[in-house]
Amino acid sequence: MNPTILDSIGNTTLILLNKVVPPGHAKIFAKLEWQNPTGSMKDRMAVAVISRAEADGRLRPGDTVIEYTGGSTGASLALVCAAKGYPIHLVSSKAFSQEKLDHMAAYGAQLTLVPQEETPDGRGFTKRLFLDMIETARKLCEQPHTYWTDQLNNTDSIAGYASLGEEIWEQTNGQVDAFVQSVGTAASLRGVAAVLKRYNPKVKIIAVEPEESSVLSGRAPSAHDIEGIGIGYPPPLWDPAIVEEILSVKTAEAKEMARQLAGKEGVFAGTSSGGNVHAAIRIAQKLGPAATVVTLMIDSGLKYVSTDLYRSE
Repeated sequence: MNPTILDSIGNTTLILLNKVVPPGHAKIFAKLEWQNPTGSMKDRMAVAVISRAEADGRLRPGDTVIEYTGGSTGASLALVCAAKGYPIHLVSSKAFSQEKLDHMAAYGAQLTLVPQEETPDGRGFTKRLFLDMIETARKLCEQPHTYWTDQLNNTDSIAGYASLGEEIWEQTNGQVDAFVQSVGTAASLRGVAAVLKRYNPKVKIIAVEPEESSVLSGRAPSAHDIEGIGIGYPPPLWDPAIVEEILSVKTAEAKEMARQLAGKEGVFAGTSSGGNVHAAIRIAQKLGPAATVVTLMIDSGLKYVSTDLYRSE
């Protein structure tokens, strides 16, 4: 069989962070998930949910794929649909970066944009916004010949991240003490955790969420500005039983760490990746220099150059 763009998904590089981690801490390795074709780890789940739906008949030739998305999942699904020949209709919002909206459209996706909720501090990501996007997608699925991937409820996405867990185990030679990952749908956390804990039940799984909306920690939802995570309520795929600790990170801390990663390590990533490293450093301090912590560079900083994360004035 001739290879396609979909065969380039996965097998991303694992690097050691050298300059942002203080002395006396555990080693922190970062998996460069922006090496996937759309620049995001979401390519892994997109292939899984489409392929599995094809296999069992939920998705048929000529059907239109429907999804609500902050942009990365949408771009990944649009890539897969372009490669496989399915039309796709995505629900998003101008609350997300223009790069993400343009990226989805470039793959041929039809976009419906939900109005952004006004908030006192101007932050764009609220529980209401996510619920409005979901409801809009649900209504689109009332049309015939549609398939709703429904990322927050679709367990197929968890299987899409099993390869990520296998790669981490192999690249660390099984020497991983903790895995740190932000929670959006929780699929990547669950997919990787299942693999790592199968190999070693003592691996610590650390969930990360925005401090401004730390609902996994039992606090009230509020607006924040970390794209792709923190939907304002525990996502349906969230499983607290697999997690040893939940850490909250302020938007400002996540953005500052993302900028440090770019300036000191040459690692150009998005805000949630900055949040991952900020949380990983806290875990690395607890575990000490003999330990190894792994986290993800979820997506590329190129998705955010028009935002205040990197935009030069």
